[in-house]
Amino acid sequence: MNFDGIIFDLDGTLWDSAEGICGTWEQVIGKYPEVDRKITVDDLHSCMGLALDEIGLKLFPKLSEDMRKKLMKECCDLENEYLSVHGGVLYPELEDTLKKLSEKYRLFIVSNCQDGYIESFFTAHGLEKYFDDIECLGKTGLSKGENNKLIISRNNLKNAVYVGDTAGDRQSAVDAGIPFVYASYGFGNVQEYDYIIDSISDMKKIFL
Repeated sequence: MNFDGIIFDLDGTLWDSAEGICGTWEQVIGKYPEVDRKITVDDLHSCMGLALDEIGLKLFPKLSEDMRKKLMKECCDLENEYLSVHGGVLYPELEDTLKKLSEKYRLFIVSNCQDGYIESFFTAHGLEKYFDDIECLGKTGLSKGENNKLIISRNNLKNAVYVGDTAGDRQSAVDAGIPFVYASYGFGNVQEYDYIIDSISDMKKIFL
């Protein structure tokens, strides 16, 4: 295939960090008696791909906007710290797939996460060497589609493709004018796509 860059989503595409995040969020929420909500792994899975303010509103609708922002910041700071040490669950054959893809394509990550989250993924699992660039909503304040455009522009990509697991990921590819690869093993349910993979290792079959 004549693609020159593959842009990956992170959660539900490269790893599942929900269990570790759940534990750190419990620690933070436990400090606030007014937050009468226990967060589960399923809750977090249902939020994957959403912007942080959308996650806060979905999980804590009764809190004031200021309290939600405070809570989300504390949760995100602690989860970054935890994940950089303990990591998350990598999908099977992830490193082998990234290694082989990186020999032919330039690889990137664009996520709706907070600043520092992708770096925690790299620190815990030593995978930074396979990627040329990253971007996220927490750093730019921009939508995933606009961050895709940033990656494409500053890396002079002529024919990129986006890999993700949610309808929002598909929309980000549409917004950036690039094809979409649907990771069906992730957290979303997407009906329209250009390619579909049932495991991350399927990327080798399609792109190599």
